[in-house]
Amino acid sequence: MPLFRTVLVADDEPSIRHILTLVLTDKGYDVRAVADGDEALRELSARAYDVLVTDVRMPKRDGLSVLKAALAEQPGLTVVVMSAYGSQEQALEAVQAGAYDYVQKPFKPEELVLVLRKAQERERLVRENRRLHEAQLPGASGGHILGQSAALQAVLKQVARVAPVDTTVLISGESGTGKELIARELHGQSRRAAMPFVAVNCGAIPHGLLESELFGHAKGAFTDARTARRGLFAEADGGTLFLDEVGELPLGAQVKLLRVLQEGEIRPVGESRVERVDVRVVAATLRDLGKLVEKGDFREDLYYRLNVVNLTLPPLRERREDIPLLARTFLHRFNRELNRDPPVEGFTPEAEALMTAYGWPGNVRELENAMERAVLLAEGTHVAPGSLPEKLWAASAPAPAGTAAPLQAGGDLSLKRAIRELEESYIRAALRRTKGNRTRAAEVLDISHRALLYKIKEYGIDPDAEGTRT
Repeated sequence: MPLFRTVLVADDEPSIRHILTLVLTDKGYDVRAVADGDEALRELSARAYDVLVTDVRMPKRDGLSVLKAALAEQPGLTVVVMSAYGSQEQALEAVQAGAYDYVQKPFKPEELVLVLRKAQERERLVRENRRLHEAQLPGASGGHILGQSAALQAVLKQVARVAPVDTTVLISGESGTGKELIARELHGQSRRAAMPFVAVNCGAIPHGLLESELFGHAKGAFTDARTARRGLFAEADGGTLFLDEVGELPLGAQVKLLRVLQEGEIRPVGESRVERVDVRVVAATLRDLGKLVEKGDFREDLYYRLNVVNLTLPPLRERREDIPLLARTFLHRFNRELNRDPPVEGFTPEAEALMTAYGWPGNVRELENAMERAVLLAEGTHVAPGSLPEKLWAASAPAPAGTAAPLQAGGDLSLKRAIRELEESYIRAALRRTKGNRTRAAEVLDISHRALLYKIKEYGIDPDAEGTRT
C-alpha cells in the first residue's frame, strides 16, 4: 500500500529524465520530469507532489536552493538529491537542509527505487507513531467504545466482521450516538490501521469549497488558489476517509465521489490529469438518504455504492443500562481535566434515577456535556439532582413505593418541585429516626456527610428540632 504516488524529477540531462520516468512509472508512480530548478519550483507550486528527486547541479537554479524553497512551501515534501562525483559536499549540505537522502551518479535506477521505498517506510512509521500518540491523549477514545447493552454489542459484532475487508460502510444514527467512534473502530481493526484516518464533516464546509477540500486543486484553479493543494482523499491514501453528514454533499461532489468509489481515481479541481488513490470510505448520516434519493437531492447510484453495509447506531434511550457506566467514565475524565479536588465519586440515587429516566435527545454527547457541568457544580463528592441540567427534571424519576401522593386534576405538575419536596421529606425523616444525629442520618440516606450538611442548609432544616419530633 504505497504512501507515495506522485514524483517530480528535476535534472538537466534528458537521458536521466527519460530513464527515471520509465522506471518509476513502471513501479506505479505518477511521474513528471523537468529540466531545471526554476521549472521545478513552478511545477511544485502548480501541483502537489509526494516526492521531489532533484539533481544538485542544474542551470538557472541549483538543487540546494530548489530544496530550501520547496520545503519552505511544502514542509512535508520528501526530497531525494542526485549528485555526481565531486558534488558530494553539496549533497551532504542538502541532507542537512532537510533532504531525506542522496544517490551518487552514476547509479542504477533500482537504487533510487530502494531509497524511495525506505522513505515510504519511514513515513509510515512516523504516521503510526503519531496515531498511537493521539490515541493516548486525555479524552481520546483510544478505540474503546463503552457499553454492555445488547443493542450496542450487536453493532460491535458487525464492526468486527466488516472491519477486515475494504467494503464501503454507511453508518446511520442520531446526532451524538458516536458514529465517528464506530468509524475509527472500523479503521483500527482493519489492515489500514497504521495508515491515516481522516475525518471530514461535509455539512461544515461551504459547497463552493467542498470539492477542493476533498479532491485538492491546482494552482490558479479558482480565485485565491495561489498554490496547489492536496485534498483529503490524497491525505487519506492507504487509509480511511470518514465522510460525516454525507447527505449534505452537493450533486457535483457526489459525481466525483462516485468516480473515486468505482475507479479509485481523483481529479483535483483545475487539473487535467487524474491521480490514483487507495482509500476506504466510511460515510455517516443522520438524514434518510433513501428519502433524499426520492426527492432528487442524492444520487441513487451513489446511495447504493455507499450503502453496501449499513450499521445503525441505537440512541442512548434504547440502551439505558449503559448510562451509569458512561456517566461514571465521564466523571472520572472531567475530575482529571478540571483538577477537581476532592473528586466527584458518583451520584446520589435521585440523580442516577433522573439520568436513567431522561430521554437524552442529544445522546452520548449530551450526557458528556451534562457530566462536565455536574463536576463543575457538585457541592460534595456525589452528584445531586441540583447539579444536573434543569431539563432533566422533565424526566419521570421513580419514587420509592408508598411515598408519592396521587395527583389531583388541575394539581401542580412541577416535577422539579416534587423531587425537591421528596428529598427534603426524606432528610427530615432520617433526622427524626436518628434523633438528629447527622452522621447516622447520612448513612441511612446513603449520601456523604458533607452532602447532607449542604442539603440541611439548602432546605433550612433544624436537625435538633427534627430529632425531638416523633
